[in-house]
Amino acid sequence: MIEYKQTMIAELFTTLAQYAPQYGEQTGFMSAGGGSMYGGATFIGLGLILLCGLIGGIVQSRMQASVREYSAEPAPYTGAQVARRMLAAHGLHDVQVTHTPGELTDHYNPVNRTVNLSDTVYSQATVAAMAVAAHECGHAVQHATGYAWLKMRSELVPLVNIGSRLGQFVLMGGLALLAMGGGTTVAWIGLALFGTTTLFALITLPVEFDASRRALGWLNASGLANRVMHGQAGTALRWAAMTYVAAALSSIAMLVYYALILLNARSRNE
Repeated sequence: MIEYKQTMIAELFTTLAQYAPQYGEQTGFMSAGGGSMYGGATFIGLGLILLCGLIGGIVQSRMQASVREYSAEPAPYTGAQVARRMLAAHGLHDVQVTHTPGELTDHYNPVNRTVNLSDTVYSQATVAAMAVAAHECGHAVQHATGYAWLKMRSELVPLVNIGSRLGQFVLMGGLALLAMGGGTTVAWIGLALFGTTTLFALITLPVEFDASRRALGWLNASGLANRVMHGQAGTALRWAAMTYVAAALSSIAMLVYYALILLNARSRNE
Protein backbone atom coordinates (compact mmCIF):
# COMPACT_ATOMS: atom_id res chain seq x y z
CA MET A 1 0.00 0.00 0.00
CA ILE A 2 2.75 2.48 0.89
CA GLU A 3 4.69 1.66 -2.26
CA TYR A 4 1.49 2.36 -4.22
CA LYS A 5 1.04 5.72 -2.52
CA GLN A 6 4.65 6.61 -3.13
CA THR A 7 4.31 5.80 -6.83
CA MET A 8 1.22 7.98 -7.15
CA ILE A 9 2.94 10.88 -5.39
CA ALA A 10 6.02 10.52 -7.58
CA GLU A 11 3.82 10.64 -10.67
CA LEU A 12 2.14 13.80 -9.38
CA PHE A 13 5.48 15.47 -8.71
CA THR A 14 6.75 14.41 -12.13
CA THR A 15 3.77 16.07 -13.78
CA LEU A 16 4.29 19.21 -11.74
CA ALA A 17 7.98 19.20 -12.60
CA GLN A 18 7.23 18.99 -16.30
CA TYR A 19 5.10 22.09 -16.18
CA ALA A 20 6.93 24.05 -13.48
CA PRO A 21 9.17 26.07 -15.83
CA GLN A 22 6.23 27.05 -18.07
CA TYR A 23 4.24 28.02 -14.98
CA GLY A 24 7.08 30.25 -13.84
CA GLU A 25 7.30 31.98 -17.22
CA GLN A 26 3.55 32.50 -17.56
CA THR A 27 2.84 33.72 -14.02
CA GLY A 28 6.08 35.53 -13.23
CA PHE A 29 7.08 32.95 -10.64
CA MET A 30 10.22 34.90 -9.82
CA SER A 31 12.43 35.28 -6.82
CA ALA A 32 12.71 38.58 -4.97
CA GLY A 33 16.14 39.17 -6.43
CA GLY A 34 14.84 39.10 -9.98
CA GLY A 35 15.06 36.42 -12.63
CA SER A 36 13.55 33.00 -12.70
CA MET A 37 13.72 31.07 -9.44
CA TYR A 38 14.37 27.89 -11.44
CA GLY A 39 17.53 28.70 -13.38
CA GLY A 40 19.88 25.82 -14.04
CA ALA A 41 18.06 23.68 -11.47
CA THR A 42 15.29 23.16 -13.99
CA PHE A 43 17.59 21.51 -16.54
CA ILE A 44 19.61 19.49 -14.02
CA GLY A 45 16.57 18.32 -12.08
CA LEU A 46 14.41 17.59 -15.08
CA GLY A 47 17.31 15.76 -16.69
CA LEU A 48 17.61 13.52 -13.62
CA ILE A 49 13.86 12.93 -13.56
CA LEU A 50 13.74 12.01 -17.24
CA LEU A 51 16.75 9.70 -16.91
CA CYS A 52 15.27 7.92 -13.89
CA GLY A 53 11.92 7.68 -15.65
CA LEU A 54 13.61 6.04 -18.63
CA ILE A 55 15.48 3.61 -16.38
CA GLY A 56 12.28 2.82 -14.50
CA GLY A 57 10.38 2.13 -17.70
CA ILE A 58 13.07 -0.22 -18.98
CA VAL A 59 13.31 -2.08 -15.67
CA GLN A 60 9.54 -2.40 -15.34
CA SER A 61 9.25 -3.72 -18.88
CA ARG A 62 12.04 -6.24 -18.33
CA MET A 63 10.57 -7.39 -15.03
CA GLN A 64 7.15 -7.97 -16.59
CA ALA A 65 8.76 -9.82 -19.50
CA SER A 66 10.67 -12.14 -17.13
CA VAL A 67 7.52 -12.83 -15.10
CA ARG A 68 5.62 -13.71 -18.28
CA GLU A 69 8.47 -15.90 -19.51
CA TYR A 70 8.91 -17.86 -16.30
CA SER A 71 5.16 -18.06 -15.72
CA ALA A 72 5.18 -20.35 -18.75
CA GLU A 73 7.91 -22.56 -17.28
CA PRO A 74 6.36 -25.54 -15.43
CA ALA A 75 7.46 -26.39 -11.90
CA PRO A 76 6.66 -29.30 -9.58
CA TYR A 77 4.82 -27.19 -6.99
CA THR A 78 2.34 -24.31 -6.88
CA GLY A 79 3.20 -21.06 -5.17
CA ALA A 80 0.94 -21.95 -2.23
CA GLN A 81 2.66 -25.31 -1.77
CA VAL A 82 6.10 -23.72 -1.87
CA ALA A 83 5.05 -21.06 0.64
CA ARG A 84 3.70 -23.60 3.11
CA ARG A 85 6.81 -25.77 2.81
CA MET A 86 9.18 -22.84 3.31
CA LEU A 87 7.24 -21.53 6.31
CA ALA A 88 7.16 -24.99 7.88
CA ALA A 89 10.88 -25.42 7.27
CA HIS A 90 11.51 -22.26 9.29
CA GLY A 91 9.07 -23.24 12.05
CA LEU A 92 6.57 -20.51 11.17
CA HIS A 93 3.42 -22.55 11.72
CA ASP A 94 1.41 -19.49 12.81
CA VAL A 95 1.82 -17.72 9.44
CA GLN A 96 -1.11 -18.32 7.11
CA VAL A 97 -0.91 -18.54 3.31
CA THR A 98 -3.83 -17.00 1.45
CA HIS A 99 -4.59 -15.53 -1.95
CA THR A 100 -5.37 -11.96 -2.91
CA PRO A 101 -7.02 -10.64 -6.09
CA GLY A 102 -5.07 -8.98 -8.87
CA GLU A 103 -1.73 -9.41 -10.60
CA LEU A 104 1.63 -8.80 -8.90
CA THR A 105 -0.26 -8.06 -5.67
CA ASP A 106 1.76 -10.57 -3.65
CA HIS A 107 2.86 -9.35 -0.22
CA TYR A 108 3.54 -10.34 3.37
CA ASN A 109 1.38 -8.69 6.03
CA PRO A 110 3.25 -8.52 9.36
CA VAL A 111 0.14 -7.29 11.20
CA ASN A 112 -1.93 -10.46 10.77
CA ARG A 113 1.07 -12.63 9.79
CA THR A 114 -0.19 -13.75 6.40
CA VAL A 115 1.58 -14.44 3.13
CA ASN A 116 -0.82 -13.12 0.50
CA LEU A 117 -0.32 -14.52 -2.99
CA SER A 118 -2.01 -13.34 -6.16
CA ASP A 119 -4.37 -15.86 -7.73
CA THR A 120 -1.91 -16.96 -10.42
CA VAL A 121 0.99 -17.37 -7.99
CA TYR A 122 -1.18 -19.16 -5.43
CA SER A 123 -2.61 -21.80 -7.74
CA GLN A 124 -0.13 -22.22 -10.59
CA ALA A 125 2.89 -24.53 -10.63
CA THR A 126 5.42 -22.38 -12.47
CA VAL A 127 8.95 -21.14 -11.86
CA ALA A 128 7.69 -17.57 -11.42
CA ALA A 129 5.06 -18.66 -8.89
CA MET A 130 7.65 -20.59 -6.88
CA ALA A 131 10.05 -17.64 -6.89
CA VAL A 132 7.46 -15.06 -5.86
CA ALA A 133 6.00 -17.26 -3.13
CA ALA A 134 9.43 -17.99 -1.67
CA HIS A 135 10.30 -14.28 -1.77
CA GLU A 136 7.20 -13.33 0.23
CA CYS A 137 8.00 -16.06 2.73
CA GLY A 138 11.45 -14.48 2.95
CA HIS A 139 9.73 -11.43 4.43
CA ALA A 140 7.94 -13.65 6.94
CA VAL A 141 11.29 -15.11 7.99
CA GLN A 142 12.71 -11.58 8.30
CA HIS A 143 9.82 -10.65 10.58
CA ALA A 144 10.23 -13.75 12.72
CA THR A 145 13.98 -13.24 13.13
CA GLY A 146 13.75 -9.50 13.84
CA TYR A 147 15.59 -8.42 10.70
CA ALA A 148 16.78 -4.88 11.48
CA TRP A 149 15.96 -3.23 8.16
CA LEU A 150 12.43 -4.63 8.19
CA LYS A 151 11.90 -3.37 11.74
CA MET A 152 13.16 0.05 10.74
CA ARG A 153 10.85 0.15 7.74
CA SER A 154 7.85 -0.86 9.85
CA GLU A 155 8.62 1.81 12.42
CA LEU A 156 8.78 4.39 9.65
CA VAL A 157 5.28 3.59 8.33
CA PRO A 158 3.33 6.13 10.48
CA LEU A 159 5.71 8.94 9.50
CA VAL A 160 5.56 7.98 5.82
CA ASN A 161 1.77 7.95 5.91
CA ILE A 162 1.81 11.54 7.17
CA GLY A 163 4.51 12.61 4.73
CA SER A 164 2.81 11.01 1.73
CA ARG A 165 -0.50 12.70 2.53
CA LEU A 166 0.76 16.17 3.41
CA GLY A 167 4.13 16.56 1.70
CA GLN A 168 2.97 17.56 -1.78
CA PHE A 169 0.35 20.00 -0.46
CA VAL A 170 2.75 21.73 1.93
CA LEU A 171 5.45 21.94 -0.75
CA MET A 172 3.07 23.35 -3.35
CA GLY A 173 1.84 25.84 -0.76
CA GLY A 174 5.42 26.83 -0.03
CA LEU A 175 6.15 27.35 -3.73
CA ALA A 176 3.03 29.48 -3.98
CA LEU A 177 4.32 31.62 -1.10
CA LEU A 178 7.62 31.99 -2.96
CA ALA A 179 5.70 33.23 -5.98
CA MET A 180 4.29 35.98 -3.77
CA GLY A 181 7.71 36.95 -2.47
CA GLY A 182 7.66 34.86 0.72
CA GLY A 183 10.43 32.76 2.23
CA THR A 184 11.35 29.14 1.65
CA THR A 185 10.58 27.74 5.13
CA VAL A 186 7.17 26.24 4.31
CA ALA A 187 8.50 24.72 1.08
CA TRP A 188 11.42 23.13 2.93
CA ILE A 189 9.00 21.61 5.46
CA GLY A 190 6.97 20.18 2.57
CA LEU A 191 10.11 18.80 0.97
CA ALA A 192 11.15 17.19 4.27
CA LEU A 193 7.75 15.52 4.53
CA PHE A 194 8.04 14.24 0.99
CA GLY A 195 11.56 13.10 1.81
CA THR A 196 10.15 10.49 4.20
CA THR A 197 8.88 8.55 1.18
CA THR A 198 12.38 8.69 -0.31
CA LEU A 199 13.84 7.38 2.94
CA PHE A 200 11.26 4.59 2.93
CA ALA A 201 12.21 3.67 -0.65
CA LEU A 202 15.89 3.46 0.31
CA ILE A 203 15.24 1.33 3.41
CA THR A 204 13.09 -0.96 1.27
CA LEU A 205 16.08 -1.92 -0.89
CA PRO A 206 17.96 -4.10 1.63
CA VAL A 207 14.64 -5.59 2.75
CA GLU A 208 13.75 -6.73 -0.76
CA PHE A 209 17.21 -7.96 -1.71
CA ASP A 210 17.53 -9.92 1.53
CA ALA A 211 14.10 -11.55 1.04
CA SER A 212 15.17 -12.70 -2.42
CA ARG A 213 18.47 -14.00 -1.03
CA ARG A 214 16.61 -16.02 1.59
CA ALA A 215 14.16 -17.33 -1.02
CA LEU A 216 16.84 -18.49 -3.44
CA GLY A 217 18.92 -20.00 -0.65
CA TRP A 218 16.00 -22.05 0.60
CA LEU A 219 14.91 -23.15 -2.89
CA ASN A 220 18.44 -24.39 -3.48
CA ALA A 221 18.81 -26.09 -0.09
CA SER A 222 15.38 -27.72 -0.19
CA GLY A 223 15.88 -29.23 -3.61
CA LEU A 224 12.45 -28.03 -4.77
CA ALA A 225 14.02 -26.27 -7.74
CA ASN A 226 16.61 -27.89 -9.98
CA ARG A 227 19.63 -25.96 -11.23
CA VAL A 228 17.85 -24.53 -14.27
CA MET A 229 14.75 -23.48 -12.34
CA HIS A 230 16.91 -21.96 -9.61
CA GLY A 231 18.68 -19.79 -12.19
CA GLN A 232 15.38 -18.74 -13.74
CA ALA A 233 13.93 -17.89 -10.33
CA GLY A 234 17.02 -15.82 -9.56
CA THR A 235 16.63 -13.85 -12.79
CA ALA A 236 12.96 -13.12 -12.10
CA LEU A 237 13.65 -11.97 -8.54
CA ARG A 238 16.60 -9.80 -9.56
CA TRP A 239 14.47 -7.88 -12.06
CA ALA A 240 11.71 -7.55 -9.49
CA ALA A 241 14.21 -6.11 -7.01
CA MET A 242 15.48 -3.67 -9.62
CA THR A 243 12.03 -2.08 -9.81
CA TYR A 244 12.57 -0.94 -6.20
CA VAL A 245 15.95 0.48 -7.17
CA ALA A 246 14.35 2.42 -10.02
CA ALA A 247 11.62 3.73 -7.71
CA ALA A 248 14.22 4.89 -5.18
CA LEU A 249 16.23 6.67 -7.88
CA SER A 250 13.10 8.43 -9.17
CA SER A 251 12.21 9.57 -5.67
CA ILE A 252 15.74 10.87 -5.10
CA ALA A 253 15.67 12.72 -8.43
CA MET A 254 12.40 14.43 -7.48
CA LEU A 255 13.81 15.41 -4.11
CA VAL A 256 16.97 16.83 -5.71
CA TYR A 257 14.94 18.75 -8.28
CA TYR A 258 12.88 20.63 -5.71
CA ALA A 259 15.85 21.10 -3.38
CA LEU A 260 17.76 22.79 -6.23
CA ILE A 261 14.81 25.09 -6.89
CA LEU A 262 14.62 26.09 -3.22
CA LEU A 263 18.38 26.58 -2.93
CA ASN A 264 18.31 28.73 -6.06
CA ALA A 265 15.44 30.79 -4.66
CA ARG A 266 17.22 31.27 -1.32
CA SER A 267 20.45 32.39 -3.00
CA ARG A 268 18.58 34.98 -5.03
CA ASN A 269 16.82 36.29 -1.92
CA GLU A 270 20.09 36.74 -0.03
